Amino acid sequence: MQLTITGLSKTYANGVKALDHVSLTIPTGMFGLLGPNGAGKSTLMRILATLQEADSGTAMLGDIDVLNDKPAVRRVLGYLPQEFGVYPKVSAYHMLDHIALLKGVIDNKERRALVEALLQKVNLWEHRYRRIAGFSGGMKQRFGIAQSLIGEPKLIIVDEPTAGLDPGERNRFYNLLTEIGENVVVILSTHIVQDVQELCNNMAIINKGRLLFAGAPNDALGEMKGRIWEKSIAKSEVDGYHASNKVISNKLIAGRPSIHIYSAGDPGNGFTGVEPSLEDVFFSHINGAHNTAAR
Repeated sequence: MQLTITGLSKTYANGVKALDHVSLTIPTGMFGLLGPNGAGKSTLMRILATLQEADSGTAMLGDIDVLNDKPAVRRVLGYLPQEFGVYPKVSAYHMLDHIALLKGVIDNKERRALVEALLQKVNLWEHRYRRIAGFSGGMKQRFGIAQSLIGEPKLIIVDEPTAGLDPGERNRFYNLLTEIGENVVVILSTHIVQDVQELCNNMAIINKGRLLFAGAPNDALGEMKGRIWEKSIAKSEVDGYHASNKVISNKLIAGRPSIHIYSAGDPGNGFTGVEPSLEDVFFSHINGAHNTAAR
């Protein structure tokens, strides 16, 4: 099973082009969709989740026409949006039971077994009768994964899942997603590079509605090898280096700016070559340094 997206476009009434002829092939497994806020990621996710219409293009999940056969998509879809609402006074057990019933699991015994298995899977069994409103952020996300797994989905869409999670909850969430992604198409939409680095064998970078890169993270890193250079500079020098170099990132280390630049050759001037990170890949595409240097 794979998801094939061809020429997908969406422009809002205010003129913002959220998607600009996006084409992607997404195989079974974990697929990371990286982009800054406002890049078009959530628009793409909502279209694939049948919550929004595209202006043009196609999307096929196996032989299912995602844009034109929404009932068929919904039967095989699991969706965890960035924020999802629940009844505040309902327990995790009873909420999952209710969702399973809505998804067509009519038999009481079958539904009870399913709900219990899912609560065990996401490590919420001990909290099954606790109100979801009292859950921590990580527990809510694990509940969200549990509800997305009802119905044995073939496509799971997860939108910005680790925002606000502490490191322990993030790791537990990583492990759960990795296990899920062995047999289905899982699209992880995020602006957090570490999420993709930890989880995904394939990825894409999108910005301002346009696809900038698609491929394996290791391939992206290979393309950048020997082209990332680092230097620690004074704060007063930042603007000057931005004007004279293809600066892709700038962060403070011990209170002093450390800049990474993209250059096909040794730029001299005290720069040191460093091994590229996925963060370098992301910023080089987002800031246009990679495309400019490749011309």
